[in-house]
Amino acid sequence: MMRRRDFLVAAGLAPIMSTLAAPAVWAQGGTWPNRPIRMIVPYTPGAATDAMARLAALKMQEKLGVSVVVENRPGGSGTLGGQQLLQAPADGYTIMGSASIHPMARYVMKAVPYDPVGDFLPLARTARGPCVLVMDPRLPQASVADVIAAAKAESRKWSFATSSLGAAGHLASIQFNHAAGVDIEIVPYRGSAPALTDVAAGNAQLMFDPVLATLPMIRGGQLKGMGIATLARTNLAAELPTLVEAGLPGFEFYSWYGVWGPRGLPREIAERINSIIVDGLHEPDMVARLASQGFEPVRETIPQIEAAIEKDVSHSAELLRLAKFEPQ
Repeated sequence: MMRRRDFLVAAGLAPIMSTLAAPAVWAQGGTWPNRPIRMIVPYTPGAATDAMARLAALKMQEKLGVSVVVENRPGGSGTLGGQQLLQAPADGYTIMGSASIHPMARYVMKAVPYDPVGDFLPLARTARGPCVLVMDPRLPQASVADVIAAAKAESRKWSFATSSLGAAGHLASIQFNHAAGVDIEIVPYRGSAPALTDVAAGNAQLMFDPVLATLPMIRGGQLKGMGIATLARTNLAAELPTLVEAGLPGFEFYSWYGVWGPRGLPREIAERINSIIVDGLHEPDMVARLASQGFEPVRETIPQIEAAIEKDVSHSAELLRLAKFEPQ
């Protein structure tokens, strides 16, 4: 059985925090930073969102010369941590590490206490990783085409597990149903670990989740890898065919991770955080470390991030509309 903490340990992404001297950054009212920075993670420790936030915190700490303390504040499907960020002063001493699910909150939840796009300033998209389609290893189907044929014949015998509503795996499941012309039920869980465990146990049949969590279980025989949601085969998981090869043209789905501040954060501070995280995660050792776990760093300016999020949200909202999904 895979526990949440296993994701972080197995991935080798638990950083040992260190402090290196670095020049202070001049911002409104004097030097920044001159005291510890708090990075809120609105989910429990141990999964990919937490791991990526800690890598970003590590690079900030190395370059800024102050402690960057990661605080896990789960609750409210991620909204508790978002509220705590917005309640803090917009001075660069409180930021948030989250994932692609954050800007989707209003599309999957009935009551969201803020505007997840308008109230937040994206500071960096740290990295992205492709989703993998996995299956209960006891099932006889050997290919995605076999799965589609079986689901068309008896859809009630099939279900998708998903880590949470609005997550990349949830949206990839919707896109699969639409592209394949099937109607497989999608069942939300409280995180990747229990969902993957249920697929491995046969309580659910299918799941889309990033390489970080799925590949170790595929190679350990706990899950059957059916395909990867990239346009071409990748060295990250060379043994897996793409879903494009399986007859689903253009099927591409990534989970991505990022760092946010409040919308009122001074631009000088925002751009400094962006450059530190982006440059830090593109250092050769970091690129290799991320690649070994199925991730690639993202290099974007803040305006480019905002444009990417707008495009991502528009596409995801259209998938939810096609699925006739109602916020819960």
